[in-house]
Amino acid sequence: MASAEFQNMLTMFRAMADQPMVEISVEEQRARYDSIGSMFPVPEDVAVQEVTAGGVTCEWITTAESESERVIFYVHGGGYVIGSIKGYREFGGRLSRASRARVLNVEYRLAPEHPHPAAVDDSMAAYRWVLDQGVDPAKIIIAGDSAGGGLTVATLLALKDAGLPLPACAVCLSPWVDLTQSGESMKTRSELDPLVSESMLGQMADHYLPGGNATTTPLASPLFGDLSGLPPLLIQVGTSEVLYDDSVRLAERVTAAGGKATLEPWDEMVHIFQLFAPMLPEGQQAIERIGEFALQHTK
Repeated sequence: MASAEFQNMLTMFRAMADQPMVEISVEEQRARYDSIGSMFPVPEDVAVQEVTAGGVTCEWITTAESESERVIFYVHGGGYVIGSIKGYREFGGRLSRASRARVLNVEYRLAPEHPHPAAVDDSMAAYRWVLDQGVDPAKIIIAGDSAGGGLTVATLLALKDAGLPLPACAVCLSPWVDLTQSGESMKTRSELDPLVSESMLGQMADHYLPGGNATTTPLASPLFGDLSGLPPLLIQVGTSEVLYDDSVRLAERVTAAGGKATLEPWDEMVHIFQLFAPMLPEGQQAIERIGEFALQHTK
């Protein structure tokens, strides 16, 4: 059973849902999302350093636990339309502690100003820069939440196609990997999910891939790509999410392609619950599990 803290958080989410994202402008959506991500102060012992990585604005997040040779390459969520690295600093600090890694938060360009493939291009440029710094790919973990989870898989596909070294492993938190919204949970769990809706995702997909065919554009909808040859994946998802089936199908297809995917459904949890670890015990527990996975694959 979910914690009492989660029940309190759920009440807050349902109050926020009184004005759906689809009813406000993109600028207002971005401000709302960043305010949520910035609601938790960054501890004083978390260092934040801006860096330009292959022409892409990024931030290094480090803690006393960070080991210089281990890197989490993190691409944030927000449906490719909203979100920024400034809302992921506190979360980055938690990832750094749990995984004993430096975290590189990547500020990829957003749609509709910069539609597909801008996000993939920026992720690739920043990843190449990390390799150019001499970081051993066997010590890199690529990770992301929501659209960032989809971008994580898309980046792996693009790296594979380019013949570049793949990271040791990948972590996808509530990944959005199917821009067609064809998963059954899009309908069956719509009443459970206070944060994400089919209409919201449809609007964001239109911004990111205007006029495109998601089923034939695997770097936008990686569920439809060639998922063979990928490093081990950890996939975490809440059972109350409309995107639940994106995670299930991703795990199934990676496994069917000969890869290894560990699917972790978190009972009753909602979209990207890990980001609310300061007020949610389940969020911190999930982060600790991410740390274990990262350390296991980057020894």
